[in-house]
Amino acid sequence: MRPSVVAILLGLVTVSAGCGSSSHAEGDYTSRLAGARTAKDVRFQRGSDPVPDGRKTDLLPLGYFPIDPSYNVPASLQQSSDATIVLMPTSTGQTRRERRAGALEFTLKGQPMTLTAFVEADATDLNHLFVPFSDLTSGTETYRAGRYLDLDRTSTGYYDLDFNTAYHPYCYYNFSYECPLPPIENRLKIPVHAGEKLKTVQGRTTEGRTIDGQQ
Repeated sequence: MRPSVVAILLGLVTVSAGCGSSSHAEGDYTSRLAGARTAKDVRFQRGSDPVPDGRKTDLLPLGYFPIDPSYNVPASLQQSSDATIVLMPTSTGQTRRERRAGALEFTLKGQPMTLTAFVEADATDLNHLFVPFSDLTSGTETYRAGRYLDLDRTSTGYYDLDFNTAYHPYCYYNFSYECPLPPIENRLKIPVHAGEKLKTVQGRTTEGRTIDGQQ
């Protein structure tokens, strides 16, 4: 039986609406992220912390890779039962006490990967997950000491792992800050061209100081 003209038209409308919704959602995502970046620049420009007045010309507005939705990937957290305290080296040569919350499992650019999520060892609120990482851009296109992701713990164990929100630690802007360095287990073997990157000013990158204790 041939479909009626009405049925065909309804099908076309449905397909068209679906395509428009997908494009609109991606546009909303890009606009929201771009707005958050602009707001961060404004906040950093208004105060002298974390970006000192003497470095604002070089660092602001912050440098970013283009927003790429393919770097926003689903991840599942395999919770850790290991209560061992991890003494995570920092940019000043000291250590920070952390515990492993679990391993985030995800696929990025067709490759299965894991990153360990941490919580502060002495924190009473365990709802904030800290994910320090480095990748093959570290030291060339991004800060040599790596970058960070922050996640709010979910009840399901599933997360949106969005590398477009990856940011440099404050010790990149301001040498008075002490920043944890990504452990070996969180060193990705691919370049992550998403999130914050080094700025180029007059042909040179705005790299920070040499990091003590970096392996």
